[in-house]
Amino acid sequence: MSTKTSLTVVHGDGIGPEIMEATLTILQEAGAQLELEPIEIGEKNFQAGNSPIIDPASWESLQRTKVLLKAPTFTPEGGGMKSATMTLRKALGLYANVRPALSYHPYVDTRNPQTDLIIVRENEEDVYSGVEYRQSSDLTQAHKLISQPGAQRIIRYAFEYAQFHGRKKVTCFTKDNLLKLTDGLFHQTFNEVGVQYPEIEKEHMLVDIGAARLATSPEEFDVLVLPNSYGDILSELAAQLSGSVGMAGEANFGPDCAMFQALHGAAPRIAGQNLANPSGLFLSGIQMLLHIGQTDAATRAHNAWLKAIEDGIHTYDIHKEGVSKQKVGTKEFAKAVVERLGQAPSKLKAVAYKSGPSSPSAAYTYRRPVEAKFLVGVDVFVEFINGAADDLARILQPAEADGLKLETISNRGTLVWPRGHAETFSVDTFTCRFKLADDAKNPLPHTAVVTLLDRVLKNGLEFLKMELLYQFDGKPGFVKAYGE
Repeated sequence: MSTKTSLTVVHGDGIGPEIMEATLTILQEAGAQLELEPIEIGEKNFQAGNSPIIDPASWESLQRTKVLLKAPTFTPEGGGMKSATMTLRKALGLYANVRPALSYHPYVDTRNPQTDLIIVRENEEDVYSGVEYRQSSDLTQAHKLISQPGAQRIIRYAFEYAQFHGRKKVTCFTKDNLLKLTDGLFHQTFNEVGVQYPEIEKEHMLVDIGAARLATSPEEFDVLVLPNSYGDILSELAAQLSGSVGMAGEANFGPDCAMFQALHGAAPRIAGQNLANPSGLFLSGIQMLLHIGQTDAATRAHNAWLKAIEDGIHTYDIHKEGVSKQKVGTKEFAKAVVERLGQAPSKLKAVAYKSGPSSPSAAYTYRRPVEAKFLVGVDVFVEFINGAADDLARILQPAEADGLKLETISNRGTLVWPRGHAETFSVDTFTCRFKLADDAKNPLPHTAVVTLLDRVLKNGLEFLKMELLYQFDGKPGFVKAYGE
């Protein structure tokens, strides 16, 4: 008798319990040997005001099984509550998010029948880091965080994935014509890592034109690697282009743990009505079976699912007159798949999974570069509502000392002093840049920054925050304002 694999399970919110029941029914009827450990994450925790939203017993299960099959969970919009999914990704080190987009033409309606691509999304950084602040009455802020190790490991994973699965091309999307440092680092890292994979075609696109190309010609792409926010948005676009977001699953990998879930959310509008398509969670369950080495069950279950799709057994979201043969509910769809266990599709491509690793290792070793770091100034963010930028400059200039000079004042990234324009709209938060002269021989001592902040306060201004300005190997680690 086969040894069962322990699996942590979240039944989720909204349609979650329905699609999880359907998924587990198919997988287990196909021969999956699973020892289920249910945990509670999601809406009930939020409603109870629990903090943390993932309790110690749930963490214990996750850290022991190291594999999670998760139905969609609910996160309140606004209000400061953190997403349970993002919490899991970051806490468990699940940095690689793998989202396939595959057409099932002609059985699932699509304008792009040749779609067959993989989106590899960085999973922990970017604006999804959730580092946000309200600076003043007018202004809120979100930090876009792109790290060298974060970029290196996800880009390397994308190339390893392409190599492992015989894919021919890896495409990177960024917006580094505007985001020079953050997206610039991601693009630069893509170029550096790509050199190590000469057999794979490399391509970079700006995300705006890349999204347009993806929407009209998805067949041009093979493997895409993207920063977190672009990857999230465009993978849902790709899933819908291929037929339905309801049929898309994802895998999240880290060095030690893995999480498998549907791409879509909890869909409370249709919850409890036996309407939901379980295919997204089911296909992530197939990836989970491959991850834990149960390839025979994965092959049986996946082929039976393909056969049901080919036979026109469709839930409401993909049902189409003249193509579909029968519109079914969640439970009935699962039953139809189970009835076809042992069968394979005749027109859609059948699967035949082999034993062994199903994806490249997510382990990664980072070697930090050695760089000369030189402090050259500070940006001081101040709240100012009693005048124009010229007035603010006159108040700040007496604070100059220790070689620091007020160089520029900007507002929401646009230069307003000197050489500002009357037409520029400003809010109540100004960025005041104090810098050493370009030919300074010695770095600015941190004590000079403290002294400067004290002088700003004594001149009657409230500073909100500050950012130190460094050079790395003589190159600025900061950008200029628009118009500078």
